[in-house]
Parts: sequence; structure tokens; C-alpha cells
Amino acid sequence: MINVNPILEVEDIEVEFSANQQFSFPWQQKKFIKAVDGVSFSLQEGETMGIVGETGCGKSSLARAIIKMIPIKSGKVFWRGDNIISFNKSKTQKIRKEIQMIFQDPLASLNPRMNIGEIISEPLRTHFPKMTSNDLKLQVREMMEKVGLLPNLINRYPHEFSGGQCQRIGIARALILKPKLIICDEPVSALDVSIQGQIINLLKSIQNELKLSLIFITHDLSIAKHISDNIMVLYFGKSVEMNSSKELFSNPLHPYTKKLISSVPTFTSL
Repeated sequence: MINVNPILEVEDIEVEFSANQQFSFPWQQKKFIKAVDGVSFSLQEGETMGIVGETGCGKSSLARAIIKMIPIKSGKVFWRGDNIISFNKSKTQKIRKEIQMIFQDPLASLNPRMNIGEIISEPLRTHFPKMTSNDLKLQVREMMEKVGLLPNLINRYPHEFSGGQCQRIGIARALILKPKLIICDEPVSALDVSIQGQIINLLKSIQNELKLSLIFITHDLSIAKHISDNIMVLYFGKSVEMNSSKELFSNPLHPYTKKLISSVPTFTSL
């Protein structure tokens, strides 16, 4: 039975960026580029929503707008029925305990001056400042084991790890607060193909164990098909098609979706 109360609802989100140069003349008319143009969707608890499209179509802007990393021009984002766009800084911080994000470049998203124990525990120190150092270390070690990292590496720094290991560190940091939703912004695009599968399988395993909801952003339709329950296709900031993963591939309706599917490589035996 489908839950009639989605965990996340996005209604007519619009995001714009200034197209003017940094040092423009006062009399010049301001120009804007619409990165996200009236996108709407809902997400059920435990569901994975894939968001696909080519580079520059607005996928990452949409993700950042949902968690208020960037301002929106108009629209609403309902988290468990509350419109978080209207929340003040204090309320927004509380919501961010439940919504976390994994970024595209594993190494660039980690502070090079912090060891991985400090990186993974940073959300705990931010939201639970009175937690003892022993409790912090215990939770970090448990989370490292969950994502496939040896706990004895806790004092090493990001540059000492491979790209796949750095992404596992990013996943551990996102999971440490026990969120209900994780937004994955191209989490495997910077990794070798052999490592991509490991990270995807890790995310699916953790999702099943912790009953997480996922928004999985990718330009690779084959990856979206593998991990997603439903897929939304973005084209120049607009949602042009949304359907179940199976139905989208078997019966694509929009010409752009058909083009994306036709570009997915197929392999035949020689």
C-alpha cells in the first residue's frame, strides 16, 4: 500500500542565477539564468528517486535548493508536512539532522586539515556539543565499520585514501546523525567504474538496513535504473518525464528521455 503522506514534497521550485558579470555598470539591466524551472515531485519513506539529465540541466541546483544551500525564487519544500523554505536558521539546522548530502567529488568535499575521525564526527559535534569524546569516537568507529573502513584508520587524513575510500568517509559523515533522507549528488561519477558498483551496493545495503529515503542524482541512466524506484528526467531545468524505473525504460514518452536511453551502452558477445 502506498503511503499517502510522503516524507518529502517539492512544489514548483524555481532557482535563478545572475547572468551579469561581477563588475557590471549600474545602468545595465540585470539578467538571470533559470537553473530550475517549476519542478515538482514527492518522495515516500524508504523510496529512491533518481534524477537524471545532462550536465547543466539543474540537477545539483535542485538538490541544493531542497536543503536550502542556495536560495529559491519561488516554490515550496515540505518535509513531513512542514514547509522548510519558511524556516529560520535554528529550525533549518534541526531539519538538517534528518536530511544529509553526499557530494560528487569525494576528496574535495573533505577538509584536508582534519583527520577522518574529526571529519565523520563533525556533524555530531555541531548538533550534540555536549557529547563526550569517548562517545564520539565510539560512534565514529561503528560507522566506519558500517561503510567498510577499518576503525584503526581513524587518525589518518583524506589524502592518504583512495577516491572510493574518501566517498565511504563522506557516506559515513552523512549517516552519523542517522538521517531519514540522503541526497546523493553524482556520488560515483568521479570514481573508477569498478569502484562505482561497490559504492552503489553499499548505499543500497545501508538504505535497506536503516530504512532510508534517497534522492540519487546522476547523468548515467544505467546507474539510475539500477538503484532507483522512480526516475525524473530533467531537461533545461524542467521535469519532462517522471515514472517508475521499469516503466521509464520500457515505455519512454518524451523525445529527450528516448535519446538518453538510446545513448546507454549495450554489450553483445562477440
